[in-house]
Amino acid sequence: MALRLDRYIGNNTELTRREVKFLLKAGEITVNDEVPSKPGLHLKEGDVVAVQGRVVEPRQPRYFMLHKPPECISARSTEEHLGALDLIEEPFHDELHIVGRLDLDTTGLLLVTDDGQWSQRLRSPRHKVPKVYWVTTAKPIASTVAARFEAGIYLKTEDHTTAPAQLEVVAECRARLTITEGKFHQVKRMFAAVDNEVTALHRESVGEIVLDEDLEPGEYRALTAQEIQWP
Repeated sequence: MALRLDRYIGNNTELTRREVKFLLKAGEITVNDEVPSKPGLHLKEGDVVAVQGRVVEPRQPRYFMLHKPPECISARSTEEHLGALDLIEEPFHDELHIVGRLDLDTTGLLLVTDDGQWSQRLRSPRHKVPKVYWVTTAKPIASTVAARFEAGIYLKTEDHTTAPAQLEVVAECRARLTITEGKFHQVKRMFAAVDNEVTALHRESVGEIVLDEDLEPGEYRALTAQEIQWP
């Protein structure tokens, strides 16, 4: 733990630098039950830091699922739109980021964390993480669409053919779609390529993490240990 004492406290509490400095001068901060002589003290593995008698533990990474409502951007709030990140009411809020954005009018599962390595594993094309969507279309879905999606749809603007996708048609204008990519407006563009329009889109799951049925739009919860372990 080769970290300065004042920085360690700042990283793991909501105290400002000025507050940490004041508490150090007042003798309200201890290392191994002793008042340190300088704020620049470098901590060693096993050192126990306390502020006003309360031990300061290293912060652990945080992981949440959010049920994104419609007309909510996958970012922080702007003058025009509510931001999904601002629905997460947690300390150190500015350190959180979204793993895989959803369009403004798309609803469903958003993952939020401050663990960059974890989110990178989920986003990496290398891992081919499946994402499941419920799709509603303007016109009936043709019987040939599932086979075309399985073969890959050519996206002209990117000169890219999508990876195989699985489409399960459950009603004339409704289907469950599984993709392993996350291109810009990908689902909408895939249906546009087969002469149809997506009128509603809802993400059900990312990998093995499924949106909690008990979460209303705008609500969130921490992920379970099992959900965090995937992938």
